[in-house]
Amino acid sequence: MMRSLYSGVTGLRNHQTRMDVIGNNIANVNTVGYKSSRVIFQDIYSQTVKPATAASATTGGTNPQQIGLGMQVATIDVMHTKGTPQYTGYALDLSIDGDGYFVIGSGTPGNYDFTYTRAGNLYVDSQNYLVDANGNYVMGIDPTATPDADGLYDITTDLVAIQIDPSYTDVSIDSTGQITALDGSTTQDVGTVSVATFSNSNGLEKCGENSYRPTVNSGSAAICQPSTAGSGKLNPGTLEMSNVDLTAEFADMIVTQRGFQANSRIITTTDEMLEEIVNMVR
Repeated sequence: MMRSLYSGVTGLRNHQTRMDVIGNNIANVNTVGYKSSRVIFQDIYSQTVKPATAASATTGGTNPQQIGLGMQVATIDVMHTKGTPQYTGYALDLSIDGDGYFVIGSGTPGNYDFTYTRAGNLYVDSQNYLVDANGNYVMGIDPTATPDADGLYDITTDLVAIQIDPSYTDVSIDSTGQITALDGSTTQDVGTVSVATFSNSNGLEKCGENSYRPTVNSGSAAICQPSTAGSGKLNPGTLEMSNVDLTAEFADMIVTQRGFQANSRIITTTDEMLEEIVNMVR
């Protein structure tokens, strides 16, 4: 009987975890570049009350008898499906049509701490560097760098922060990440926005501020120019919106709430049964 009590406790705890994830998804329904998460459950090990037996010449075999001991969270996945691009018309707004992440650097040259994001709302700071909403550098490809045979660049030596001369006007970014501007009536190449791809993007770790870090299961970042080496092209003047599906989230919320209530009922019913046993000795 106590097994049902502990099974109910695991159900309560893990349905609360699922509700936490759903709540965070709904909170970020309008967050640019946000990727929703989902919780997958699995059962815990079962207690074998009676093992299986083989058939004999006179009797048939019997199946094992087992009692489950509750449930647990199997995984919390991040769904890296593409969000809907929203047109803004702002020249420095970018979304990626396909695979890839913008490379963001914080720190000093030669000692950058790199993170990766799908949020392409970019700005120019007081020092004329291209930055994200948090003031971190948007990394571009060094004009003198040469890609390898696969079209990839070295993250430690081939990336630079992008600086735009304040005298330039009509700054624009094309689908391949090339930044151009007018110097008077002359078109100048300013730099090239880099993107990164991963062999297993589901293995990336969220680190806040719409950013991700690679892990041992995501693989290292493969740095390339947009539209090359399997990366997507850029959509200038658009932002990728959150991929949260509110309809699905509300449905999951109802199911999760009912699961929580059902597990709560297991606990209260087991408690009533224990009370009856205690009352038997009076």
